[in-house]
Amino acid sequence: MGKYFGTDGVRGVANADLTPELAYAIGRAGAALIARDQSLERPIVVGRDTRLSGPMLEGAIVAGITSTGRNVVQLGIVPTPAVAAITASIEAAAGVMISASHNPIEDNGIKFFGADGFKLSDAVETEIESLIETHAELPRPTGLDVGIVIQTRGLIDNYFAKLVDAGADLRGWTIVVDGAFGAAYLVGPKIFERLGARVIALHCEDDGSRINVDCGATNLRALQERVREEIARTTGPVAGVAFDGDADRALFVDETGEVLNGDHAMLIVARDLDARGELPGDTVVGTVMANMGFEKALEREGIRLVRAAVGDRYVLEAMRAGGYRFGGEQSGHLIDLQRGTTGDGPMSAVALFSIAARAQRSLHELAAGLAVYPQVLLNVRVADKSIADHPTVRDAVASAERELANDGRILVRPSGTEPLVRVMVEAGDAARTRALAESVAAAIRGAARGV
Repeated sequence: MGKYFGTDGVRGVANADLTPELAYAIGRAGAALIARDQSLERPIVVGRDTRLSGPMLEGAIVAGITSTGRNVVQLGIVPTPAVAAITASIEAAAGVMISASHNPIEDNGIKFFGADGFKLSDAVETEIESLIETHAELPRPTGLDVGIVIQTRGLIDNYFAKLVDAGADLRGWTIVVDGAFGAAYLVGPKIFERLGARVIALHCEDDGSRINVDCGATNLRALQERVREEIARTTGPVAGVAFDGDADRALFVDETGEVLNGDHAMLIVARDLDARGELPGDTVVGTVMANMGFEKALEREGIRLVRAAVGDRYVLEAMRAGGYRFGGEQSGHLIDLQRGTTGDGPMSAVALFSIAARAQRSLHELAAGLAVYPQVLLNVRVADKSIADHPTVRDAVASAERELANDGRILVRPSGTEPLVRVMVEAGDAARTRALAESVAAAIRGAARGV
């Protein structure tokens, strides 16, 4: 990670860390880099979520882009996957999404997509960073050569049509959609209505002052409560889906009112793809955080799990490098390269509900077989994240690994965005899992204090 770009673009507190001045510089730097191999006639697509700071940063980054002579197609409020899909479909030079995804309302972020709809590589982001520092020296065209802004909402229909085409007949279903007051507030409910379902919309308003607040994929309690209410009063299948702020991920509530996370969703989709002979290499790409229960459930189906670093960009890199079609994260990012180039919450929901409808089985039944291993995740605040490699910490990890043997695993890693060392332990026994995680966390604290 560089000075500005983290694991998912540039992110920080809007108007403090991520200022309009920085957004302007990022727009100029990104557009200038893209100009090296993309015709000036090809615009840059810009979308945003509902955050209050969105229009401020949008204005700044659009000004930066157009100041280089590049035109902008302004989409307004759209899901992140829509920006990626539209960028590729209209042969734009690049796409930009202004969002901090699942982060609190005060945060915002900027992420880029290349002309192919894929996120930029670390190397390209590093090049953009180098230009940010010197953006004032970049050319400034004048007169008719200044870039123009085209505002359009019609292009979202391209993305919406993709969702409809991928879906099954959902008549008879009741689907509760939690839009998190975010980018899917409109598309989320509409897609399932179009597919024939009865839709209950929760938190599906354009209200950036409440984005991700006690709702959506970061807090499923309201969705669970409403699904359970509908189960009690409705005949036919009932399920729920929750998106995060920019709708690049989705989590679910099944017909029993229980939560299905990304591991459950990936198991359902992987089984379906494998049964239809559409899972290249009989392989799914997950992350180091994927639950052991998920891995063992896949093994029983003859499917291999390849683990990548945390972050959907690293999942995607492993997928493309290995020639695999499908992967994702426990947090709800699912990527199907036959249907898109990035995590896509609405498409994941369409896929899951459609599989259940075609099979005439409940999501609960389809996710059966995934016995979740108890997992404890502890965050240890440190001044220097390199303490994770201290000999005392390595000894504590080795000791925990010996005790776990083949019935669990441990992962210690520095946070990519905060001054934390994260400790994750999984094992078949909950008490032992907690005890081992606490012992390793204590070793990190001791090493940090010089004990």
